[in-house]
Amino acid sequence: MTTTLEETSSGDGADARGPRPITAGRRAGWTQFAVYVFILVPFAALVAAVPLAWGWGLTWLDVGLAVFFFYLSGLGVTIGYHRHFTHGSFKAKRPMRIGLAIAGSMAVQGPPIVWVADHRRHHAFSDREGDPHSPWLYGTSPLALAKGFWHAHMGWMFDRNLTNKERFAPDLLADEDVVRVNNLFVVWTVLTFVLPAALGGLITWSWWGALTAFFWAGFVRVAILHHVTWSTNSICHMIGERPFVSRDKAANFWPLAILSFGESWHNLHHADPTCARHGVKRGQIDTSARLIWLFEKFGWVHNVRWPTPQRLAKITAGAE
Repeated sequence: MTTTLEETSSGDGADARGPRPITAGRRAGWTQFAVYVFILVPFAALVAAVPLAWGWGLTWLDVGLAVFFFYLSGLGVTIGYHRHFTHGSFKAKRPMRIGLAIAGSMAVQGPPIVWVADHRRHHAFSDREGDPHSPWLYGTSPLALAKGFWHAHMGWMFDRNLTNKERFAPDLLADEDVVRVNNLFVVWTVLTFVLPAALGGLITWSWWGALTAFFWAGFVRVAILHHVTWSTNSICHMIGERPFVSRDKAANFWPLAILSFGESWHNLHHADPTCARHGVKRGQIDTSARLIWLFEKFGWVHNVRWPTPQRLAKITAGAE
């Protein structure tokens, strides 16, 4: 069987087959420099974390702040950037919509409109020419797969070609609040590092507390979240189970389920991209879906596209 859900689910407002080109322009030199800084500096902090922890200072406060901001910014990406803005899995009241855009921005993975355009393009051309981060673009030999893994994981972000936002995210370009949050991305980036440092300093009433929180709950936390998100692009298109029918190689990879807030149930997601829950089987932890459920109970979100037996039957492998 083949499913038609994938064909129209790149996201509300996306015109994946429209007349406009896939890319539009190139990053300016200073923007490209910023990409290098905000990818490589947190990564360097992560590499340095283990030896620095040995005798340098990692407190329970640092851990607590890191976990808090990891969840705040990570769920901003998974619930906000991904399930809400990209795929329209639910509708949100205006304050919630703005809050999700800001929280996602604090993950330092790019402004919301840029992120959404890239991801809708990924779904439109998943694991085919045009996909910005497929690990299968270079072939299936061991060397080609190694090159593909690097490209899918983080190499694709060094490409200066920009995904065409007018083609893939016209709905967000028309939303003044989202555009305003998008244009203030530098502010949210500064806050994601300054807020942990300020809290660490105030709670311990010391500059040392501010410094350690800045390092652990700032740079190290951002780096770990980066690699969890990137692993969905790389690992979850190479390894895992595929119980549902999709047009690509997206797979469920259970070891990442908790850290990715349910995003690693990636086969279901690509089989039915607008579904608000990715972990649909018993025991499949999906923190993002649980929080969306809570938001719905409070009345902050509505029109949630939950999985139903009929919906799942259409995409189950082996179904007629």
